[in-house]
Amino acid sequence: MRLPLAPGGLREMIILTLVFGGAGVWALFMGLAGYGWAWPVAILFIIVWLSGLAFFRDPERTTPLEEGIMIAPADGKVTETTLLEQHPDIGGPATRIGIFLSVLDVHINRSPCAGTVRSVSYKPGQFLDARDPQCGELNEANTIVIDPDPPHAGPVVVRQIAGLIARRIVCNVKPGDRVFTGQRIGLIKFGSRTELILPGHNLYKPAVTIGDRVYGAMSILARRLSETESADAEALDKAEQTSPSELKHA
Repeated sequence: MRLPLAPGGLREMIILTLVFGGAGVWALFMGLAGYGWAWPVAILFIIVWLSGLAFFRDPERTTPLEEGIMIAPADGKVTETTLLEQHPDIGGPATRIGIFLSVLDVHINRSPCAGTVRSVSYKPGQFLDARDPQCGELNEANTIVIDPDPPHAGPVVVRQIAGLIARRIVCNVKPGDRVFTGQRIGLIKFGSRTELILPGHNLYKPAVTIGDRVYGAMSILARRLSETESADAEALDKAEQTSPSELKHA
């Protein structure tokens, strides 16, 4: 049976066990020896130890089988759904969905779709709060570009962004790797942000709104539009961008 803890956090779990778990056991023995003050101290240390281990929990997930969906690459709260005029990794217009991960969330990152990893690039940076609008551009980040399998349009980008507390990003994939929908691809330690960036403005329709809670490998973030739906959405956008006078002379 697989231990439901992330191997990427092994070092931190060992440190937590030695420091807080060990201190908790010591305090328990002191309590058994008759020192009354030791009982609340033991309880405090054990709670801290178990809370630290809980951060690295890695539960099994069941991925939806619906065709043409992009699933959440992380647990957390949706904080952004933005249309970008240009994104360097997409090579054109893009749609960005941002997820904030608190220290209470599962911090495993997962592939939003099946495909082949095109590139992985790490960028050092600052450690602004993951809810800060500038964190996506200024913070330490790791960018995973995936060429998705049909019927998806690509490329698709997953960005792992460190937050105020998070100080280490773990990535488990490399260029050329095949990934499946919901596959574990990394981990961000102690509070962070994960972004899913999709090509175009009218190729995908977000299935979430700001404030929604999502769960990695389980929640649907976006759906691929059919060619007809995509064409209709593009025509509607152009119509909305056209002034009344322009419509009159069209």
